[in-house]
Amino acid sequence: MPGANEDLFVGLVALALVPLIALRLWRGFRDGRLPLYRSYVTRDVGAGKFGFLLVLHALSLVLVAGVAADLLFNLGLGEML
Repeated sequence: MPGANEDLFVGLVALALVPLIALRLWRGFRDGRLPLYRSYVTRDVGAGKFGFLLVLHALSLVLVAGVAADLLFNLGLGEML
């Protein structure tokens, strides 16, 4: 079982990722393009791919924020799974 210091460190790292994911999601809405490995998916060329990638980014934002909240505030969500 990880200690409190490890939970705090991983929670802070996850919390630091939340604004980065949110910025990428916001830029995707604004500019109409999202990075996918070494290329970009644009809203004009691949609307279905773009929408799916946008949903994946939003889902990752929610999951990382949930992990950060769980580890920083000791919510016990990990034991429920």
